[in-house]
Amino acid sequence: MTKPKAPPVPTKEEIREFIESSPGHVGKREIARAFHLTGPHRPLLRQLLRELEEEGAIQRGRKRRFARHGALPDVMVVEITGTDPDGELLARPLVWREEGAPPRIYMAPERRGQPALGSGDRALARLRRLSDDVYEGRTIRRISAGPARVLGVYEMTGEGGRLVPTDRRQKREFLLTKADAGEAKPGELVLADVLPGRPLGLRHARVVERLGSMTSPRAISLVAIHSHGIPTEFTPEALAQAEATGPAPAAGRDDLRPLPLVTIDGEDARDFDDAVWAEPDGDGWHVIVAIADVAWYVRPGDALDRCAYERGNSVYFPDRVVPMLPEALSNGWCSLRPDEERPCLAAHMWLDAEGALRRHRFVRGIMRSAARLTYERVQEARDGRPDDGTAPLADSVIAPLYGAWEALAAARKRRGVLELDIPERKVEVDAAGRVAQVVPRPRLDSHRLIEDFMIAANVAAAETLERLRQPVMYRVHDRPAQDRLEMLRDFLRTLDLPLAKGQDLRPQHFNRIIEKAAGTPHARLVSEVILRSQAQAVYAPENLGHFGLGLARYAHFTSPIRRYADLLVHRALIRGLGLGEGALGGEEAEKFVAIGEHISVTERRAATAERDAVNRFTTAFLADRVGSVFAARVSGVTRFGLFVTLDETGADGLVPVRSLPDDYYIHDEARHSLVGRRSGRAYRLGDAVEVLLVEAQPVTGSLVFHLLDAGAARGRPQARAGRPKR
Repeated sequence: MTKPKAPPVPTKEEIREFIESSPGHVGKREIARAFHLTGPHRPLLRQLLRELEEEGAIQRGRKRRFARHGALPDVMVVEITGTDPDGELLARPLVWREEGAPPRIYMAPERRGQPALGSGDRALARLRRLSDDVYEGRTIRRISAGPARVLGVYEMTGEGGRLVPTDRRQKREFLLTKADAGEAKPGELVLADVLPGRPLGLRHARVVERLGSMTSPRAISLVAIHSHGIPTEFTPEALAQAEATGPAPAAGRDDLRPLPLVTIDGEDARDFDDAVWAEPDGDGWHVIVAIADVAWYVRPGDALDRCAYERGNSVYFPDRVVPMLPEALSNGWCSLRPDEERPCLAAHMWLDAEGALRRHRFVRGIMRSAARLTYERVQEARDGRPDDGTAPLADSVIAPLYGAWEALAAARKRRGVLELDIPERKVEVDAAGRVAQVVPRPRLDSHRLIEDFMIAANVAAAETLERLRQPVMYRVHDRPAQDRLEMLRDFLRTLDLPLAKGQDLRPQHFNRIIEKAAGTPHARLVSEVILRSQAQAVYAPENLGHFGLGLARYAHFTSPIRRYADLLVHRALIRGLGLGEGALGGEEAEKFVAIGEHISVTERRAATAERDAVNRFTTAFLADRVGSVFAARVSGVTRFGLFVTLDETGADGLVPVRSLPDDYYIHDEARHSLVGRRSGRAYRLGDAVEVLLVEAQPVTGSLVFHLLDAGAARGRPQARAGRPKR
């Protein structure tokens, strides 16, 4: 009788693939069992594992268990960083020493009765790998809470004072005794310190600052400002420095005053930091983009610079702006007001007939804006309907601008830029600060003109700094991560829209998918999912190119009033070109990595606060329409429900999973859907639905909806928006 043949010893590659495909760390016993290895083969397995570890292909964790290199352990301490666009709680490892960004961790909802984790909280979590760089975390125990300060509304109940948090993730209220409430009045927005207490039951808090009545229209943006830690007060030194500024000397500057440079901004803009001009140049164009010379007024390390660095950028709300610089500069000496002399840093650019940048040079100049124009007025003039102010400029100024832009637009099309046509919403407030209407933000050719002029100047700035061997704070937009591309491919395959593997993906590949989906019920959905597959743009001194714009190098130069990154680029140009005072300092250049990380964080903070404010304003606008029915689309799919976006206002809200028809729903992440285990009923990203508004909470900015006729979500005629339920 012959002995059964022993299984072959696996190769190192097979062992590595097995470890990488496992959802967690694995030990030698599990590896041996998977490959049917017996005692005589164990020494060889140990040797192969040792070699893989030495090569850096795998790493050893707790209890001699192995995982792919860079993998997170099964149990570790994580810190909550915020939420993703779908509202799911995100965390990161508390300790991360590897190169590159850490994996994303999605935290599972807390057990019933446990307080929700919030930004800044730390917890010991059990991790389960979902893909290469995505994990699910489940809380084992909370280690420490985030900031022990809460923003909320003071209310009186039959059982005494209560603090109702404005953060929708904070599920519990706080007790406020009369003494701890101080002078606060019911209905006021307050900041309070959380007092030590028992983990069970309501915690006590003490009011430390009163911020005004929650019924005040301006309270909405105040909530966003304080919730996200947006700095609002300048130091006395910075204010004094700003007030002491005056006109910059014209001596030594290029005189651009004879040129009819014009600013083109939104109707509600108050700071004008860029001006444009163009003229024919042979078969091409000569273009000038002139930018306010903020570096003349804000010097490295001074009081204004320290405040600007802390803020990182201006933050724009429907009813106010939190500026990066004091008003004396942002709306004064650094604003290119019409018919007033202002210092500037200007990019001269010469384009060929195809829109390619032939050459460029930067000068430090003095200018006088010929007119303050708006996008709408410029577009009207271009379309043959000028007003009294634009009629004299239509042929001499506006027509050449459009001529140069048409060349730039042709170059943009040839280059291949990711073209995602996802409408934005604009909240318009009246003089009292109340929401007048919520409308789609217009997208005119005049918007595109300024956008392409600014992109050209930003490219010229990056190229000049590279040529001069100066530090560059690049605007980096990396290629999409492989795990996101795989999820995108899986999803597009369900719509018969293949995205091929193995090719060097460029923006035009995504544009072709968008073009194929155009005119179908899935058009908006496809754009949304492609957007979610993209990497996040950041600031960094290491150039990885700008994938979305199809550019090899790119740096922000055109908005130093409102972005610290642009101020750094101005200073580097001044140093490299020997343009005088306000140049980049040596210490500043050495800190570019840390500065890039900081201003990337402040940019995300501002974007989150702006989005939060728009949501709260929209919630307040809809608060008296509870019980109305709206046409909507599913804009997010999570384990705990569906996010929907209303067609009428763009407002976002949640359809809780518990409100869906009775079933157990499985979250299919790859297909962006919730699927009923018993019924097979599926709710997918992009589905057209009718929803009933059942709850609107302006304090938290949350809207809760229920689906109507939930079994037939897709492909139905849409209801008239906002009609009462009958």
